[in-house]
Amino acid sequence: MSLSIADVQKIARLSQLTLNNDEQAQTLTQLNTIFGLIDQMSAVDTTGVAPLMHPIAMIESVQQRLRTDAVSESNHRDKNMANAPQSEQGYFLVPKVIE
Repeated sequence: MSLSIADVQKIARLSQLTLNNDEQAQTLTQLNTIFGLIDQMSAVDTTGVAPLMHPIAMIESVQQRLRTDAVSESNHRDKNMANAPQSEQGYFLVPKVIE
């Protein structure tokens, strides 16, 4: 897949970017390079290759380090509400802003 300057201008307009001619040319080159790499990767035959959870799994056994599922917070509502200028039934009262 290869883009043209018109494609870059359309992408810039949709992205609300203002690009001068030099920036358009540079962006065109960069995008075409990226799409070239994608085409190269798509050409590789991956039939029979199982997807990896982590790339390092090809080299060594990887265990995900998961923390224990434990409660780490507690109820501090009373302390928080003590600082409120106005509160009612555990909620902050704020002045009405929109009529």
